[in-house]
Amino acid sequence: MKRRDFSALLATAPALGAATSAHAQGGPVEGRHYQVITPPLPTAPGKIEVVEFFWYGCPHCYAFEPAIEAWSKQLPNDVVFRKAHVAFRANVKIHQRMFYALEALGKEAAARPAIFNAMHQQGLTLDDAKSQAKFLSPLGIDPVKYQEAYNSFGVVTKCQQAEKLADAYRLEGVPSIGVGGRFLTSPSLAGLGQRMTEAELGQRALQITEFLIQRVRNKA
Repeated sequence: MKRRDFSALLATAPALGAATSAHAQGGPVEGRHYQVITPPLPTAPGKIEVVEFFWYGCPHCYAFEPAIEAWSKQLPNDVVFRKAHVAFRANVKIHQRMFYALEALGKEAAARPAIFNAMHQQGLTLDDAKSQAKFLSPLGIDPVKYQEAYNSFGVVTKCQQAEKLADAYRLEGVPSIGVGGRFLTSPSLAGLGQRMTEAELGQRALQITEFLIQRVRNKA
């Protein structure tokens, strides 16, 4: 989802469906299927960091979640994966705060399927901390501890760091994947050239991500 698309989505959530995109013949093409980050961003030595930028309310992130979740569980030892929740609009920061509050409590991964389902299948907005705490309580998350985490300095700092990282990667939409501080791709970029379904776009994006991981590994 592009930055400019957020207003329309917040007004009315679009249905998931087949995506029209293109798919390049042959290998990934720089500037077409992925972007080069110049200068490269600093990263921890010895590991290749892969970051998925996403938003709970994005239907394309919801469609991409099963593929990237399965993929992330089979990574080699030199690759580390994490998610970064972005907020292109001020009122989406509420969902960003939810992500980092749950992460601080060690509950985000367990709660994520229910959150995605609530927002995309049940039509819940979860757009304030109280409704979030009420929703999360049956999942075993203490409402008081959640509110404390939500309002904590640490969570505010994590949100600020996520925004700085998104800016550094020159992020234009979600879901997107940053690789090793050097490259950025996404399902929408991955499919330039042919009509592809959401599932096909996601798989193509992961193939390009693996290509980019190898480039980082080889310092190419």
